[in-house]
Amino acid sequence: MTSHEHHHEPAPSGDHAGCCEGHKPAANQQRFDTTPPGFTGVVYTCPMHPAVRQAAPGSCPICGMALEPEGGALPEADADTELSSMTRRLAVCALLTAPLVALTMADMLPGRPLDALLPAPASKWAGVLLASPVVLWGAFPFFQRALASLRTMRLNMFTLIGIGVGVAYIYSVVAAFAPSIFPLAFHGEGHGVAVYFEAAAVITTLVLLGQVLELRARRATSGAVRALLSLAPRTARRISADGAETDVAVEDIRPGDKLRIRPGEKIPADGVVLEGESAVDESMLTGESMPVLKKAGDPATGASLNGSGGLVIEARKVGEDTVLAQIVRLTVAAQRSRAPIERIVDAVSAWFVPAVIATSVVTFILWSMFGPDPAMAFALVNAVAVLIIACPCALGLATPMSIMVATGIGARSGILIRNAEALETFEKVDTLVIDKTGTLTEGKPRLVYLEAIGDVGEAELLAAAASVEASSEHPLARAIVDGARDRGLAPAPAATQFASFTGEGAQALVAGRTVAIGNEKLMQRIGASAPAFAEKADLRRRNGETVMFVAIDGRAAGLIGVADPVKPTTPEALANLRRSGLRLIMLTGDARPTAEAIARKLDIAEFRAEVSPQDKYKIVQELKRAGARVAMAGDGVNDAPALAEADVGIAMGTGTDAAIESASVTLVKGDLKAIARARALSRATMRNIRQNLFFAFAYNMLGVPIAAGVLYPIFGLLLNPMIAAAAMSFSSVSVIANALRLKRQPI
Repeated sequence: MTSHEHHHEPAPSGDHAGCCEGHKPAANQQRFDTTPPGFTGVVYTCPMHPAVRQAAPGSCPICGMALEPEGGALPEADADTELSSMTRRLAVCALLTAPLVALTMADMLPGRPLDALLPAPASKWAGVLLASPVVLWGAFPFFQRALASLRTMRLNMFTLIGIGVGVAYIYSVVAAFAPSIFPLAFHGEGHGVAVYFEAAAVITTLVLLGQVLELRARRATSGAVRALLSLAPRTARRISADGAETDVAVEDIRPGDKLRIRPGEKIPADGVVLEGESAVDESMLTGESMPVLKKAGDPATGASLNGSGGLVIEARKVGEDTVLAQIVRLTVAAQRSRAPIERIVDAVSAWFVPAVIATSVVTFILWSMFGPDPAMAFALVNAVAVLIIACPCALGLATPMSIMVATGIGARSGILIRNAEALETFEKVDTLVIDKTGTLTEGKPRLVYLEAIGDVGEAELLAAAASVEASSEHPLARAIVDGARDRGLAPAPAATQFASFTGEGAQALVAGRTVAIGNEKLMQRIGASAPAFAEKADLRRRNGETVMFVAIDGRAAGLIGVADPVKPTTPEALANLRRSGLRLIMLTGDARPTAEAIARKLDIAEFRAEVSPQDKYKIVQELKRAGARVAMAGDGVNDAPALAEADVGIAMGTGTDAAIESASVTLVKGDLKAIARARALSRATMRNIRQNLFFAFAYNMLGVPIAAGVLYPIFGLLLNPMIAAAAMSFSSVSVIANALRLKRQPI
């Protein structure tokens, strides 16, 4: 079954019990699937509710969140439409809200200093002018979603926002234009009935801020797929039956086509080599830092980079069937997840909103029937007070404010956190899967060993070898040349009569002497074997090095060892992670001997060698199915699917864009020690979020009954809507202040 087919199947009712009636999953799917029959364009769906599908961008009728393109489709204009709209609304609303808040605060100062410049009646109309655009235009998307939630009876966060903003604004408009309907007890000294335009405006502006932050994070995650798709070349050179060669678009390649791959070009499709020999860099797909020699009969993988040789391949898999396309699909599928903490408010809203509305209605009825004169005015004011004090501003800020503060702290510490899911899950992680190349190691081969024999000195040996390798782009050759340069050695005179021996090495004439560099096969063929060196080479290989022999004029001259060094901070970081109770598993595309050497050196008990990107993805899936909470650390494109599938994906900032965009946590300096700091930040943030949510819920549970007037029969106390608005504002300030306490959290 293809990924595309999977998205069209009805979701099992048990998976979406909270949004669809379990006994009619098919009917509900049809109810929320508005795509025309036979539609082949981009389908937009909700990550939380796959039953919602439509042919254009919009919001989910169940939870209200913005829909996303299904599969790997990423139309830039559509993807940015809502973010641009929300950002524009936020900027305008913030400009209008700031003077409104300043005006309201000035009225609370002793002596009301602004009265001389702006009398109370004028101040009231200024509130109308400033708040009306904010509410009627800025909050318009929230009202749309609130109405949609009421139509479908799927009450959510936007239901609360719509009611809170709408009631605060409507109450204030009525108070401004018809103050006489309110009892005298609620008239200030010569200033009429208090209005709450600032409450409606502030709620709208803060909710818009939260929406912008969420949309930015979601747009960033789509960058992983864009980075993966950018690996594929745009065109290919196709060889026709008569031998003619033409450049064609990659989309026009068909299985069986013969393609010429010139030096330095990317391979456009998965296939098999028909002619030629070349070293191909597959690191973007396999994680293996060493290029792989390709000759006739060997497989060729699309998006890998050809070296200095020419190849002719036969295309076998094209388009959606290539390895790269599979990686894209896996990454997209893994990214379609939401943190449970982000759904708490919606879940509670299912009973909280009806309860508040019912309380407001009951309050109005009871006060109109049994309240003192004027009973209807008291009933209206108290019903409004219930709705104002139950405003969801604090509830909506509880999570995003903590996340915003935590991500800022992380950024200053070199830890980039993508979303709340990572912060929520990181504290529960018990298994850390680590890619080797570029994560545990530096990802760049370096000269690490040099030994000369006989009358040839080490400097002379290295200079001669560097001359032979100077014109090669092979990573091993670059390591030798860079090693000579780091030691202050100028390469010997330029090599001439260069000859390459497939699978063995190379030979050239340097300053009148024949210099050969390669493996044992080359040494045996030219009669330069040295048994003592062979034993040393085996020892070096067991340490994870790639060993090359050097011969000058047919005699063994020395050994050169190249390796991908372990990062200096890796041993300490792994020791700290082990002490914290994490289970460590190393994954690598390298051969088993190299993997064993690195695992032994770093005291890693569990490792998997020769794994493909799909293998890494499947290993993470298997660990999760076994009940583990998995974090995956990696740096390559080949790690992108596993990073996205893991409960927490951790990318090295020194790695590829695809890995960084797929991960939910990025370590800017590529230092594994930051993982422990990220876990500490996760624990502190989640504790802070739980405190905020508890306070927001407790505030509403206590405030609503008081606003309804339960204290009036005993103490004769009523909650003025102005006090209710102040209490609502205080709850928001308290949540923000508590979130700011995270700045004092040591990590």
